[in-house]
Amino acid sequence: MSWHQLSVITDEVSAPELSDYFSDLGAVSVTYMDAEDQPVYEPLPGETKIWPNTKVIALFELDTQPEDIKARVFDAFNRHSLKEWSAEILEDQAWERAWMEHYHPMKFADRLWVCPTGQEQQEPGTVCLTLDPGLAFGTGTHPTTALCLEWLAEHDLSDKTVIDYGCGSGILAVAAVLLGAREAHAIDIDPQALTATHDNAIKNGIADKIRCYLPEQFAARTADIVIANILAQPLIELSGKIAALLAPSGSLVLSGILNEQAEAVSAAYRPFITLNPPAIQEDWCRLDGRKDI
Repeated sequence: MSWHQLSVITDEVSAPELSDYFSDLGAVSVTYMDAEDQPVYEPLPGETKIWPNTKVIALFELDTQPEDIKARVFDAFNRHSLKEWSAEILEDQAWERAWMEHYHPMKFADRLWVCPTGQEQQEPGTVCLTLDPGLAFGTGTHPTTALCLEWLAEHDLSDKTVIDYGCGSGILAVAAVLLGAREAHAIDIDPQALTATHDNAIKNGIADKIRCYLPEQFAARTADIVIANILAQPLIELSGKIAALLAPSGSLVLSGILNEQAEAVSAAYRPFITLNPPAIQEDWCRLDGRKDI
């Protein structure tokens, strides 16, 4: 099946209204794209950040009349707020497979492979985590996740307990168990993330060793390793709570932090944790350290 793909650039105020209007006109999907290469680094949980110049992209069924949609949009919105209208036929394809063409096996610390289905690596002395891109964040391609995977692959996790706070796809919890952890507790505010984590645990044959929770479902407990790959501001606000999850002499791993945010996050954790120097990859860093006895 093919589709009409209609797009137009507008401002951050008009973008949500235009998205709703496209949906009212029958769009089967509406997405946002940055029109000026101005990445948004830190949306709050549950928040959708929109760029000052946002491309709003709508898909319509093929029997729709694009010129009629355009006329309605330009009648309903200030013409000066709409730029670069575009209409094209989008051929149907296997979207997940199209994404997978750009997603290849990745190796971390010479010990851990993260691979899409069908490209698993069987290298002696390594473990392989099978993961396909999905709706929940975390495939290992982003520096924040890669920095955490590097840490896990570099340390002896044998018989350790792990808490993955803000688990996303569950990649870190699954990796920890595959690398020898006894069990992992995965926590996220998004039920879809918990579903993805459970599915990825099943895919990797370790569902019996990973438990998933919404924050309000998680009974207080401590773990040998606590990993929180979320965002700088929540890390700061939750510093006391996250540090309290760590057993004495346990290891803490924090990511989702821009380099310029490292000192502020460090300051929030120094009362609880002896931190190592930041590990840096591109614009991002990882903080890790050990809880004082």
